[in-house]
Amino acid sequence: MKDIDDSKAPLLDHLIELRGRLLKCVYALFITGAICFYFSEQLFAILVHPLKEAFGDAGGRLVYTKLYEAFFVQVKIAVFGAFCLSFPIIANQLWAFVAPGLYAKEKKALLPFIIATPFLFAMGASLAYFVVMPTAFHFFLEFQGNSSGLQVEALPSADAYLGLVMQFILAFGISFLMPVLLMLLNRAGFVSRAQLIGLRRYMIVAAFILAAVLTPPDVVSQLMLAVPLLLLYEITIIAIWFTDRKQAKDVSVAETADAAN
Repeated sequence: MKDIDDSKAPLLDHLIELRGRLLKCVYALFITGAICFYFSEQLFAILVHPLKEAFGDAGGRLVYTKLYEAFFVQVKIAVFGAFCLSFPIIANQLWAFVAPGLYAKEKKALLPFIIATPFLFAMGASLAYFVVMPTAFHFFLEFQGNSSGLQVEALPSADAYLGLVMQFILAFGISFLMPVLLMLLNRAGFVSRAQLIGLRRYMIVAAFILAAVLTPPDVVSQLMLAVPLLLLYEITIIAIWFTDRKQAKDVSVAETADAAN
């Protein structure tokens, strides 16, 4: 009974700490969400810029077909912006909770991946915003014109457009985290560099299937996601070669030191 009583305090301390860190994450989401809602019009203007450029000098229109649609578009922008802005705070709280239970070697191994995650997500989102969306929107708007005497005009709704933009940004941002996942699996011993090389042909198929699922059903968007995924896969294989070489060198140095002692 004494052992059980002694074990309750640390568990309770961990739960109290977890509660405090979760509250900090919730506060960060609410504060950033309120800020994003206040600036939702400016943020929507940024998100709509690729479509505006695709329409060109002729101009275009965004419509909303439900009375409450414009308001909920602002709410969605606030929620989406809150998750993006508060992610560093959430990741920091998660790391602060997990780190005390890790060895120094494990901290050293995991910290680069935690730092790399937001940068890789930002790279994928930037590719989607600056390259993929303008190209895809130009492609979609080419179907405007005259068809059998009828004028065909693109009139996207604000909600549908925002959903498409979020789909692009999340698809590319999350997909660009693949190197982090593969490197972690390699560090944990689940996959080796030789296995990744052997799975290369399957990765080609998987990249195009993933691109078909995550992007709109057009060839342009799918190619623009599948090709970077394959390049990231090859870069990951090269990075694992360097890490394996460094680990082998460290083991050799340690064995030499032990032999000398």
